[in-house]
Amino acid sequence: MEMLLHPWPWYIAGPLIGLTVPLLLLFGGKNLGVSSSFRHFCAILLPNSRLEYLRQDTWSDRSWNMVFVIGIALGAFLAAHYFSVGALPLLPASAHTAAGAIRLLAGGVLIGFGTRWASGCTSGHAIMGLSNLQKASLVATLCFFAGGLTAAFLYRMLGWGA
Repeated sequence: MEMLLHPWPWYIAGPLIGLTVPLLLLFGGKNLGVSSSFRHFCAILLPNSRLEYLRQDTWSDRSWNMVFVIGIALGAFLAAHYFSVGALPLLPASAHTAAGAIRLLAGGVLIGFGTRWASGCTSGHAIMGLSNLQKASLVATLCFFAGGLTAAFLYRMLGWGA
């Protein structure tokens, strides 16, 4: 039980995440990805949308993906509330200000735009796309990494980080 209460080291957690790719392929013929589920949820909630992108979504064919994402959220909730040593805040204290809320909103918009523009999220490209040797996923993953490094550098340079 003690092992469940603390973060696992990268050399255990990383391979476990990596094993989801062959398991999804072997047992379900499915590709790992999370960002497409947002489109499916929107298509369910807005069936008569003016956006052709949502009207033509065949979410019922990909309902497994939505269950997978709900499982991620449920697992995170259970881990935070029942399998942790102490209370875990939802947001850091710096986000509880107007400036922090604006940064969160701007970051969310940028991530959403980038995910759509890159035709997938980091998990889809870095885990699934690279394992399938897709050149576009290699370029996207390198850009995600470079963007993250640049953002972290700017975040520190502007004095927002510790």
